[in-house]
Amino acid sequence: MTWLETIIISIVEGLTEFLPVSSTGHMIITQNLLGIQQGDPFVHAFTFIIQFGAILSVVCLYWKRFFQFDTTPAPAGSSAFQRLKHRFYFYWLLIVGVLPAVVIGLLAKKSGLLDWLLDSVEVVAVMLVVGGIFMLFCDKLFNKGTDDVAVNEKRAFNIGLYQCISVIPGVSRSMATIVGGMTQGLTRKRAAEFSFFLAVPTMAGATLLDLLDLLKDDASWATSHNVAMLLLGCAVAFVVALLAMKWFVGFLSKYGFKAFGIYRIVVGSIIIILLLTGHSLAMVD
Repeated sequence: MTWLETIIISIVEGLTEFLPVSSTGHMIITQNLLGIQQGDPFVHAFTFIIQFGAILSVVCLYWKRFFQFDTTPAPAGSSAFQRLKHRFYFYWLLIVGVLPAVVIGLLAKKSGLLDWLLDSVEVVAVMLVVGGIFMLFCDKLFNKGTDDVAVNEKRAFNIGLYQCISVIPGVSRSMATIVGGMTQGLTRKRAAEFSFFLAVPTMAGATLLDLLDLLKDDASWATSHNVAMLLLGCAVAFVVALLAMKWFVGFLSKYGFKAFGIYRIVVGSIIIILLLTGHSLAMVD
């Protein structure tokens, strides 16, 4: 990968991480358009690691809410664990929400399914279209949330189950978790914000796992050039995601998913047509 390719992919990641269009899918498409070799361990790791750079923008934008503690007294007779959970309830909800993704993600990675999916632009294209069709109707199906419904343990776990679907590139982690929140009675805004918060431990874990795998298998990738590209990619993704996230919450609250559904169908259909007619996505060979 070159510096220019790193910047382009990182911009795509930052723009799409919090939009329900699949950031991983768009990075795979972008890598194919740029002619970047698929199947390379460093390329796989780069795809996940720079997503963590984008996710850090959540901590920056919502830092007052992300670093929150319940200072009210715990109910009388509470055990030590219950008192601890009461004080750190926000983080407890994130732990509950991320557990399903930890189990499914580890199984998918251990089986080799995740690596196979990351190399398949065909899977991305199909899931963009399928997800796009669903998004044309999901506002009417689930837009019954009210402001008095908050995230609790059961809702956090159920949203975490929806997040597992996003192991398939092209589904969109953002879409899966926001829709998951809406099925639990949350408003689009509250569902989107919890989706942002849940992304932090999810992507932190995925990043750590990929780094450990890279270092365990072969540390020869850790050249100064590659490390510098990772740092640049995280920085670019962080800045772009910060801007995109602020815009997205307002847009989603006002207009819903329909525009994103149309975009997904158009992009996915174009890719499917190109592949079926024997054309390569690579702009450079």
